[in-house]
Amino acid sequence: MTDPIDQPRRTRPKAGRGRRIGVLVGVGVLVLGSAVLYGMKGAGKEGAVECRGSEALAARLDPLVRGEVAALNLSRPAKLMPNLAFTGPDGQPTNLAAFKGRTVLVNLWATWCVPCRKEMPALDGLQARRGSDSFQVVPINIDTARLDRPKAFLQEIGVTKLPLYTDPSANVFQVLRQDGQALGLPTTLLVDPKGCAIGVMAGPAEWNSPEALTLIDAATSG
Repeated sequence: MTDPIDQPRRTRPKAGRGRRIGVLVGVGVLVLGSAVLYGMKGAGKEGAVECRGSEALAARLDPLVRGEVAALNLSRPAKLMPNLAFTGPDGQPTNLAAFKGRTVLVNLWATWCVPCRKEMPALDGLQARRGSDSFQVVPINIDTARLDRPKAFLQEIGVTKLPLYTDPSANVFQVLRQDGQALGLPTTLLVDPKGCAIGVMAGPAEWNSPEALTLIDAATSG
């Protein structure tokens, strides 16, 4: 697993005007962070009520967390997901709420992350075999430079089923990090149709394996 903190940082702005701008940006991020939850709800009591019914699903998946997906950490209690904002394959803004009603596997990745690159064919295979109106793999690329690289990389390795979702600001990672659900890349979250995080995995997995397919089948069986 790769920690984005280890990636090169941009040159810091000079003191004075730059510092004031930084404060304003920080306030803006704080306001945005407080407003990016499904249905504008927080992850406190209201979120717990929203996700109460998800506990049964987590319990049903528990014996299936083994083999290639043994590193999946089931959320107990389930947490309402932040409404992550990113760009769709059509270049238009979208967010996680657009997938409400479907089980989704959210994957944060970058081209400079070696484990992410190795994992992508397995995610493509999972989407090819299980993608439907009830299940979708949502891989969000967080490259912040050379923004042509993600599309070229996917074409190079023959990924055909995964759409390219992007967030060149990498804000989706920071939101999940503040929510305690992301430490490095890749990070993958299993989210139920209500928008509740059922489980989170730090690091790569063989998502096209029999164990992963069984897990996803159970997660989407209602």
